[in-house]
Amino acid sequence: MLELDRFEEIWGNKYLLIVRSWRNTWAELSTFFKYPPEIRKLIYTTNMIESYHRQLRKVTKGKSIFTTGEALLKMLYLATMDVTRKWTGRVQNWGQILLQLSVLFPDRIGHHLR
Repeated sequence: MLELDRFEEIWGNKYLLIVRSWRNTWAELSTFFKYPPEIRKLIYTTNMIESYHRQLRKVTKGKSIFTTGEALLKMLYLATMDVTRKWTGRVQNWGQILLQLSVLFPDRIGHHLR
């Protein structure tokens, strides 16, 4: 909380809404800082997610109406299959991140490692 106070002293006048938002949601926001830096980077790096959303918007943009909800789901499924074929990137320091996740969430990660 001390660092947040310091941030507000320096930037509070220029970024009043950000400071107010952080103060109002500090309990949720501070959870982010409990994770090691490598995991935090995975959390705040959203380029892959944004790219995926852009691809989904691209395939649905030209369609003004879908005959059924199932037709929309099929279109999104096919687009997802096409997009995931192109995913070949690797996560830097994945071994270390997996180890950290297995310590933080043994009940969720542990049985996948066996």
